[in-house]
Amino acid sequence: MSIKMYDKFGEVKHKDGTVTEEKAPMKKSIYCLFVLSNILKAANRRYLEFISTFDDPSDGLKNLGKVSKTVESSERTYKGFNFFNEDDQKLLEVLARGEFNFKGIQNKTILEFIPEKSSAAISRIIKRLYVHVLVKKVKGTYRYYLTNLDYIHFIAAKELLSK
Repeated sequence: MSIKMYDKFGEVKHKDGTVTEEKAPMKKSIYCLFVLSNILKAANRRYLEFISTFDDPSDGLKNLGKVSKTVESSERTYKGFNFFNEDDQKLLEVLARGEFNFKGIQNKTILEFIPEKSSAAISRIIKRLYVHVLVKKVKGTYRYYLTNLDYIHFIAAKELLSK
């Protein structure tokens, strides 16, 4: 990171002898140290304010751990999601599409994006998502919506893996 330094309220003496107040490149002398220290403090304050807006990744890592673990429900186990597995990765990329925020997820909509899977396989995937609390069911329908918190962590995990 670099900072371009200007004497914000400095007097600029022109060749014709006139003097104006405007932004000017900062002089590199001992007399400008006070102004320079104020500029650097302000830059550090702005930078600290900026990085203080970052989210704490510990919650995301905790949720990522939950999603990757095997879950037992109704005397049956459902494996966790492996973000390095090609099939799971493709599923998560499909789920990260924005259109599912509006119309939800159904077996047939996922089947459009993963045609190599059977309808029964997609149903098992949806059940796996439901058991891991990554989707919630709309009562009386076959439609599911991603849970807000975990949707954000899908995106964060996807970005983490791409780095």
